[in-house]
Amino acid sequence: MADAPLHYQTITDVSERIRAREISPVELTRAILDRIAALDGDLKSYATVMAEPAMAAARVAEEEIVARRYRGPLHGVPIAVKDLCFTTGVATMGGAQVLRDFVPDFDGTVVRRLNDAGAVILGKLNLTEGAMAGYNPSFDIPINPWGADRWAGASSSGSGVATAAGLCYGSLGSDTGGSIRFPASACGTVGIKPTWGRVSRYGVLALAESLDHVGPMTRSAADAGIMMQVLAGHDPNDPTSLHAPVPAMLSGLGKSVGGLRIGVDERYIGDDVDGDMAEATLSGARLLESMGARLVPVEMPDTLPFSHAWAVLCSAEAAAAHRDTYPSRADEYGPWFRGWLAKGQGYTAVDYARANQARLACNGTLADVFENIDVLVCPSMTTPPGRVTPEELYGPMGEDEWTWGRFTIPYDFNGAPTISLPAGLNSEGLPLSIQFVGKHLAEPLLVQVGDAYERATEHRLQPPV
Repeated sequence: MADAPLHYQTITDVSERIRAREISPVELTRAILDRIAALDGDLKSYATVMAEPAMAAARVAEEEIVARRYRGPLHGVPIAVKDLCFTTGVATMGGAQVLRDFVPDFDGTVVRRLNDAGAVILGKLNLTEGAMAGYNPSFDIPINPWGADRWAGASSSGSGVATAAGLCYGSLGSDTGGSIRFPASACGTVGIKPTWGRVSRYGVLALAESLDHVGPMTRSAADAGIMMQVLAGHDPNDPTSLHAPVPAMLSGLGKSVGGLRIGVDERYIGDDVDGDMAEATLSGARLLESMGARLVPVEMPDTLPFSHAWAVLCSAEAAAAHRDTYPSRADEYGPWFRGWLAKGQGYTAVDYARANQARLACNGTLADVFENIDVLVCPSMTTPPGRVTPEELYGPMGEDEWTWGRFTIPYDFNGAPTISLPAGLNSEGLPLSIQFVGKHLAEPLLVQVGDAYERATEHRLQPPV
């Protein structure tokens, strides 16, 4: 993408130019801030633009690079973070009116690690209230750059929009039931949901702590690997973070996928799935087969029954996370999330125990599926981004059995890493996507597979903005 407009280049592209001093972090940051000023009044991806701190960080980065104190490929690169991530002295609202005045006095671990890598943080990105599915009426709804009436994904919608539209070079999202992969798929970007515990959640507002993941959203698999290299690793402040050593996330770039075992279940991929989305997924698998990978037939379980268990766990844990403000300040919540918290409060300990047993059953079944494969291929979503209205997105909550999560929820349950990649456009000019699911701690392999797929397809998408 080196010939793309500056704002649509990748982290890989601009970091090389920064390191070679072909472009300065100050120049790059100013250009992206100008683009935000020009476009984000319509796209509404940012909750808070941190223009002055960003320019100050860019000047520091430039001074360090001139002094040959180069920190690595994020040094001087403009990045944005979902407004769940604590940022010193900057409001961290989580899309919730009840948190409008919450200003942390420390950085969350993921923000600190980005700062330590020399990244320039442009601001905080809009999201659904509490990182669930509906928006608080006091907050803007991010607009999908592929169509103003199209869903931008939930809950990391601002992250998907900003990354897709060239309003940052990469962003942080979070995923509890699909909230990295949905906006990545809907907006035509790359998203990695890491292994649960691979990335610290310290200083990140919780939705459901046993299901929450934090990960990167970028415009290429290699860029996602660059961000993962910085984000991953044990954090003493988060006892759930993994002690596993952090490998070289880019170690597989350019390597053959020969011998890779890709699990394929055509029924799972195609049943009740948009035809273009299913065909893009199968075509991607066959393409990798032509490059030396081996397609291994697998039989996926019916994951739909597990969706109800996910709703019990997620809503109950959300009620626990918001116990200081709900129901005592219920009128400050929007109708969608207020309904979700009420749902969670209504479940019993027996309901939660049964749901957790269903999660364990799901995880055991998936372990059997992965016994003889390296990665599983499937869509990220059942359809391209559909039409939505503000009235739907602001709520109230509808009766939904979470069928939209059939390709995402199981991997939040078992904590396996996944990568979602653009897979071209359908006849309406809307993004299609493909997802690869790996075994625990297989992020470098997913980056390798994603990079091989990208090199063979050139499906890096630029929306018409």
